[in-house]
Amino acid sequence: AITLSMSKVVSVFRKMPSGSRYWLVLLLSAISLIFAALYYQYIQQELPCLMCIQVRIWLVLLIFVSIFGLLTRTQRWSNLVAQSGLLIIAGGLAERAYMLLGTERGFVFSDCGFDLGLPDWLAIDVWFPRLFQIETTCGYTPEIIFGITMAESLMALSVLMCVICGLAFLASIIPAKDQ
Repeated sequence: AITLSMSKVVSVFRKMPSGSRYWLVLLLSAISLIFAALYYQYIQQELPCLMCIQVRIWLVLLIFVSIFGLLTRTQRWSNLVAQSGLLIIAGGLAERAYMLLGTERGFVFSDCGFDLGLPDWLAIDVWFPRLFQIETTCGYTPEIIFGITMAESLMALSVLMCVICGLAFLASIIPAKDQ
């Protein structure tokens, strides 16, 4: 039987954010999810709603934070700032995924219009309409595979991101025993 001591688990999560693989996985995951969304929008003709566009905004933020984390992974305080950004993004993604899933399943009733709610000086839907323009009201999300919808998969991925990034952050701020 394989036994893992708590200190070994903490050590693994403590080392993750200082390695390039952690940040590259986050970066490539965000890029892949945006490409998947664009595939569904432009190839499958599944038009994006307000919440879908808000998810894309979180994913673009994840790209920027992942690049920052990758470039500053060896600098303790910059790394903690990047990890804090990841926690905010993971929480934002989880909240949007929950709302999207709730709208799809009918346990959340929200106002889902055509206004992103961003200030005029941040008109990303005007600057980058092919990526950020709302084209339909919220309702259902397309099936990805095996009956799993986009909202369900996004919910699972965002919760997984919350757990992994949260554990990595906690392990990073816990003092090591050998210090």
